[in-house]
Amino acid sequence: QVQLVESGGGLVQAGGSLRLSCVASGGSFSTYRMGWFRQAPGKEREFVASINSSGGRTYYADSVKGRFTISRDNAKNTINLQMNSLKPEDTAVYYCAARSRRSYDGIYYSSSNDYAYWGQGTQATVSS
Repeated sequence: QVQLVESGGGLVQAGGSLRLSCVASGGSFSTYRMGWFRQAPGKEREFVASINSSGGRTYYADSVKGRFTISRDNAKNTINLQMNSLKPEDTAVYYCAARSRRSYDGIYYSSSNDYAYWGQGTQATVSS
């Protein structure tokens, strides 16, 4: 069983930065596609970014492209999400997700259904 634990959320002013982290335990982390999703109050969960197993390919939602960076450290079973130039509309609970099924480069895997394992989420709030 894979367990994911996020950290790093908080309150920041618009234009500021936050760095989210997710530590995985159990399973075969280095073989998994990993992703970040977010859910704002009253809205559906949405894709933010994903990264392939080696860390060599990254994929972003248009709304965060150029501002957010996803990365991973397979030696530490960790993925990160560096969020810069934050906007109030980035306010949400951010979730880390792991996909254990075979994944192919070039595919975003942007649906929640693509991932079997989820963290509990971490709140990021951006004030205007």
